[in-house]
Amino acid sequence: MSNQKASATLLTEGPIGRKILAFAFPLFLGNLFQQLYNTADSLIVGNFIGSDALAAVSSSGSLIFLLVGFFNGISVGAGVVIARYFGARDKDGVERSVHTTVAFGLAAGVALTFIGILFTPFILKLMGTPADVLPSSILYFRIYFCGSLAFVMYNICVGILQSVGDSRHPLYYLIMSSVVNVVLDLLFVAVFKLGVGSAALATVISQFLSAGLCFLRLTRAKEEYRIVIRRIRFDLPMLKQVIQNGLPTGLQNSIIAFANVVVQSNINAFGKMAVAGCGSYAKIEGFGFLPINCFTMALTTFISQNLGARQYERAKKGARFGILCSITIAELVGILIYIFSPVLIALFNADPQVVGYGVTQARTVTLFYFLLAYSHCLAAIFRGAGRSAVPMTVMLVCWCIIRVTYITIIVKFVPVINVIFWAYPLTWSLSSIIFTIYFFKSDWVHAYERK
Repeated sequence: MSNQKASATLLTEGPIGRKILAFAFPLFLGNLFQQLYNTADSLIVGNFIGSDALAAVSSSGSLIFLLVGFFNGISVGAGVVIARYFGARDKDGVERSVHTTVAFGLAAGVALTFIGILFTPFILKLMGTPADVLPSSILYFRIYFCGSLAFVMYNICVGILQSVGDSRHPLYYLIMSSVVNVVLDLLFVAVFKLGVGSAALATVISQFLSAGLCFLRLTRAKEEYRIVIRRIRFDLPMLKQVIQNGLPTGLQNSIIAFANVVVQSNINAFGKMAVAGCGSYAKIEGFGFLPINCFTMALTTFISQNLGARQYERAKKGARFGILCSITIAELVGILIYIFSPVLIALFNADPQVVGYGVTQARTVTLFYFLLAYSHCLAAIFRGAGRSAVPMTVMLVCWCIIRVTYITIIVKFVPVINVIFWAYPLTWSLSSIIFTIYFFKSDWVHAYERK
């Protein structure tokens, strides 16, 4: 890989802190705009239609992640494989892994469309979605899943760009799609009064825009990660690598989402005001998750490239730097949300009950964001090292089995919604302890050498 434009995106050279921050900052801005246009649905629906519609939109964010999270996990695994070949300067490996990943994304997007549309009513009813918001919820999520191909292909294409060190172009595309989403939301909901389904339609249209722009960028790239339409096919040995690296993360995402579906079901039992309030907090929490998410993605790519290049000490130093930055920024954001949560929740809906539920959840969990950041960073490091089964196992046990068991048992004896909220910091603490032990006891930096 002698191409200078390609080598400029390598994370195996140059000052570690500057490289990670330069890669993470566009990710942060991109995720910020993505969160803004995800939040636009709730803000506009809550203010222009009402609390029932807000509850419909908010009732099942975990449903989306349950179905989409598996395929996004596979794309994370694909990014690890591509980054490893890119760091090792293996041009053929990069080309085969990119085209196999795209083929997988196209197939997965079509499959998810049918799965989402078909099973949405069943899952919403299983979750105990309040009857008075169920029809609107079904309409919203069925329209949402009509855009599954765009959602999956966007994540696939962004994963490819990020794996080779390009975090700037996804940012540009997200800014454009965010603006389109907000404009369409206001037009459909506030001006034309088309109802809750039109908010989902605005999201689908904007997602197709960002996915199309990312795909076009890759088809016009001059480097070895360029997509050539006629080469899109499954390379079975490469597909095996992608699945091996991505399946644990995909399963982890789906399992955690399933646990959150159970949590949401318990929240649903407290009524539509609780659903609306907690759904509003979830949108705000998405902003708290931004520094965690950007450093998580940066660390996975950084570790993958450097281990592929056998830069072991550099990988260790980068891991420590990323963890420190992530937990510091996440905790600062958590403190701000704790302080301003009454004002922030009221932006979605000013009903005192809605605000009360949202503020209660915010002031239970936000001061523990440093634990969430720490767990996700270590999970990202292990994924980058090719040990994605480790975070899958830890999060399955802590964030699914223990969390669901705790809620199921304790709520029966103490039927207070705060019990549900405390499940998060408790299980974040447990996973942090286990990850720390594994981080210092295992030889994760030499994982690739034994494969």
